[in-house]
Amino acid sequence: MAEDIATKLQNYRTAPFDARFPNQNQTRNCFYNYLDYHRCQKSLDAKGVDTAPCDWYKRVYKSLCPISWVMLLR
Repeated sequence: MAEDIATKLQNYRTAPFDARFPNQNQTRNCFYNYLDYHRCQKSLDAKGVDTAPCDWYKRVYKSLCPISWVMLLR
């Protein structure tokens, strides 16, 4: 179990810099990544393609958004 946590911590990465949101307030960045995730899911589902590439947006918005917002957005 401890090795599993150590591996997760070693592989953990925060959201990369997004030039569209250069300011300190990342609220809009959080929301746009949430929207991009759902747009990606919807478009790839409609095409019948695997939605695994959309997981990047999910990881980013979960990293940027407060947990209480993530729970409300569901």
